Amino acid sequence: MDLVEISPNAKPPVAKIIDYGKYRYEQQKKASEAKKKQKVIEIKEVKFRPNTDENDFNIKMRNVRKFLEQGNKVKITLRFRGREMAHQELGMEIMNRVEKGIEGIGKVDSKPNMEGRQATMMLSPDNNSENK
Repeated sequence: MDLVEISPNAKPPVAKIIDYGKYRYEQQKKASEAKKKQKVIEIKEVKFRPNTDENDFNIKMRNVRKFLEQGNKVKITLRFRGREMAHQELGMEIMNRVEKGIEGIGKVDSKPNMEGRQATMMLSPDNNSENK
């Protein structure tokens, strides 16, 4: 048996005479139970190009919707190569189409911003549309 301080911040501090090994086991069990109940949010990435065709765009949007419905965050990456940098408005047009395509199931966390040769935008699932 050991004298174990249970809550040191209380006034007066609480201490109990218990088996320390059993106490540590109980604490470990509580921690693992809390960890089990946590939901891990994954970040999925979907990559576009400024000249992505209509069919490819629709397939990628279907994946974006599926990821959002599963409760995952989605990172949209738009990569520019070569002279495509001169036509960044085409890329922003695609980002706006993505934004319109997720209305009702997701929301934009961060607006499209340029980082070197690529633009990124973060999407997250809409809280009131989740059925879980």
